Amino acid sequence: MTEPLRQSSGQAYAEVIGDPIAQSKSPAIHGFWLERLGIDAEYRATHVTGDGLADFIASRRNDPDWRGCNVTMPHKQAVIALIDRLDPLAARVGAVNTIVPEHGQLVGYNTDVPGFLEPLQPLLAETHYFRMARVLGTGGAARAIVVGLAAEKLVLVLAGRNPEKARALLDELDPTGEHHVAPLDHFADATDFAFDDREGCLDLVVNASALGMTGRPPLKFDISHAPPGSVFYDIVTSPLDTDFLKAARAGGFRTVDGLSMLIGQADHAFRRFFGAQPPRGEADIELRERLTK
Repeated sequence: MTEPLRQSSGQAYAEVIGDPIAQSKSPAIHGFWLERLGIDAEYRATHVTGDGLADFIASRRNDPDWRGCNVTMPHKQAVIALIDRLDPLAARVGAVNTIVPEHGQLVGYNTDVPGFLEPLQPLLAETHYFRMARVLGTGGAARAIVVGLAAEKLVLVLAGRNPEKARALLDELDPTGEHHVAPLDHFADATDFAFDDREGCLDLVVNASALGMTGRPPLKFDISHAPPGSVFYDIVTSPLDTDFLKAARAGGFRTVDGLSMLIGQADHAFRRFFGAQPPRGEADIELRERLTK
């Protein structure tokens, strides 16, 4: 049964949904941008369980003040069956992290892909003889990362506890790519592999899993598996400075933390929710300070 159209309260709002949701930094990010731009709107965090997901979507369809929502674990794939249309990128990834009401329909987007790639853009703009990424993890976040890196012409080594799952993921998301799989524990022990000359190459090592997150087991990755000049990227945001990144810096490698992806994906979602471009550049410094207090 469809709810009757609600009367507008006069204040637009968007939100992030997930289970759990209390840890989300999205309200702080969007709230900062709304404040800086002087937009009379709100961004909330709403706890939605799997059992309550369909009712949540149904209720928001008829709310004239609702500008959309971000979707986090574990709903990024489950929401697909509950909305009307997928943006082509979201369809390719097979996951939605942003839902926006457009012309009477709920449209699903994936802003994780551009958000993940954003801090890498200066490197990706360069010309390389060869590009390779070791991607650790085969969960939902890995889907967006695989799609994004494959589109940037990187050869991928996808590592998971189940290599067969890793192969199936690559075959689904980039069936024409010449990618490889490996068991995750392959990277736990030291190697004496002699890497080729990496001059003119781009090498990434990406933690696309929840390993190393507060309350989760550590990510076991021996630094000897990283080619010289590699860039280490961890999508984990709690803690922000993970043991994975600390070990990389100690080894002389460049690093990218999880806030970079989080802020990048929020940028694309914010534009769709509120029709404005968020303040970036120097404003990112203040935003990071707020998020890391």
